Amino acid sequence: MSTDFQPVSGFVLPRYAGVPTFMRLPHIPLDDPRLAQVHIGLIGAPWDGGTTNRPGPRHGPRQLRDASTMIRAQHGITGLRPFEAANCADLGDVAPNPADVQDSLRRMTEFYTQVRAAGIVPLTAGGDHLCTLPILRALAHDRPLGMIHFDSHTDLFHSYFNGMMYTHGTPFRRAVEEELLDPKRVCMIGIRGTAYDSEDREFARSVGIRVIPIEEFHKRGVADVMAEAREIAGAGDTYVSYDIDFVDPAFAPGTGTPEVGGPSSWQALECARLLAGIKIVGADLVEVSPPFDPSGGTAYLGASLMFEMLCAIVQAKS
Repeated sequence: MSTDFQPVSGFVLPRYAGVPTFMRLPHIPLDDPRLAQVHIGLIGAPWDGGTTNRPGPRHGPRQLRDASTMIRAQHGITGLRPFEAANCADLGDVAPNPADVQDSLRRMTEFYTQVRAAGIVPLTAGGDHLCTLPILRALAHDRPLGMIHFDSHTDLFHSYFNGMMYTHGTPFRRAVEEELLDPKRVCMIGIRGTAYDSEDREFARSVGIRVIPIEEFHKRGVADVMAEAREIAGAGDTYVSYDIDFVDPAFAPGTGTPEVGGPSSWQALECARLLAGIKIVGADLVEVSPPFDPSGGTAYLGASLMFEMLCAIVQAKS
């Protein structure tokens, strides 16, 4: 791989110095001629226009970039050096329209369509979970994808507030309706918490989505659950969507809709590590909300999860 795509070492420039990019990688915007050499693009989606309660994920990408300067070049357990196996770069941020939901969705789809056309696998830092819908529109324009989804909520509701169809609680209902996802290749892990009703679970059952609630997750353990998730995804193109509220708020308080009883930070990392072997065509880490993360610990966990997913993408490409 080209040395132009190596992250800046903390032995060369202290981690608190310099302009922060994702994992200290080079910043290569979409109009840069070096884009043709990029294999994996890290992207910020600073938009939370789908949030229905506590806002703040629009500030997530900036905080995640800063936290990610602590990521080093080698995986501490597997020994994988992903930046030597694939050319990775920070492609910058999608420019949303904070005053218009539909325009923001269009802008994101257009951005990711360019990324896909360049043959780049996108790894996104959100933003709220509605950001995933326009990414899927770009990546699944010619065939439905499988998906592994870590979350405490299904995000399968039909609508909110008397007909609002586009919120962070509806993206995967829209994605199934638009045939962006093959529901029989979708696995949702960690679902929990109080509920308005059972509409989302009933929809999941009706179309064949596998929902693994948190009780089952804890009873079976990470390895067994992830083995099933890999089997459901199969050998086809698969998207990974990781909502930080999958993690128990004792470990990740900086999110808008926390739910108690979730996995620890170690279990969260293990889940991402066991994505290895899946044909990942895109992934995201969403719903980090800096206003609720005064210590920065949620963002650092989020950046660490992005590194785990990056390693899984690299392994799928090699």
